[in-house]
Amino acid sequence: MENPIIIYLIAAIGGYLAGSIPFGMLLTRLAGQGDIREVGSGNIGATNVLRTGSKPLAAATLLCDLLKGTLPVLVGLSYDLNAGIVAGIASFIGHIFPVWLKFKGGKGVATYLGAVLGLSWPAALGFCGVWLAIAAIFRMSSLAGITASALVPLWAYLNGQTDLVWPLALMAAIIFFTHRENIARLLQGRESKIKLGKE
Repeated sequence: MENPIIIYLIAAIGGYLAGSIPFGMLLTRLAGQGDIREVGSGNIGATNVLRTGSKPLAAATLLCDLLKGTLPVLVGLSYDLNAGIVAGIASFIGHIFPVWLKFKGGKGVATYLGAVLGLSWPAALGFCGVWLAIAAIFRMSSLAGITASALVPLWAYLNGQTDLVWPLALMAAIIFFTHRENIARLLQGRESKIKLGKE
């Protein structure tokens, strides 16, 4: 019989390493856009990649950052729910604190969504609905991500998925932390809005 501690440790390490792959930086360099950390906010996520003016590049970054949250969860779930949860949290942490970039990564929203998708696709659909609504009304990616992330644990609770409430709430709290500067700008009315063209 497998030792569950070993399984969870493998899930944590594998999830972290998958999450720490800096797709935003890798894809922009491969596309000849230079170092994404020298563009806009300096973040390696899809929102900042969009500031290069390349929608396909931003979409590819978003997809890769999402999948690196989903795939580790699915692998973990092949053992049990707890392994899936551990892998999801680890991939999320890996994206925010990647060992390859001196622990300075993205803000975690796309990888959070990827982990949610692996754990509960209806919750992921709810996230997308809230994100799209907030983004359409206010045209602020940060506000959309913060709001959607905060509501997903509540959705899980109301729908009886109580095992998912604490990990989703933990990741949502970390997203609030990674967006602390965005929150300050939102309160001051200075937060930047989504721009689809070149800046």
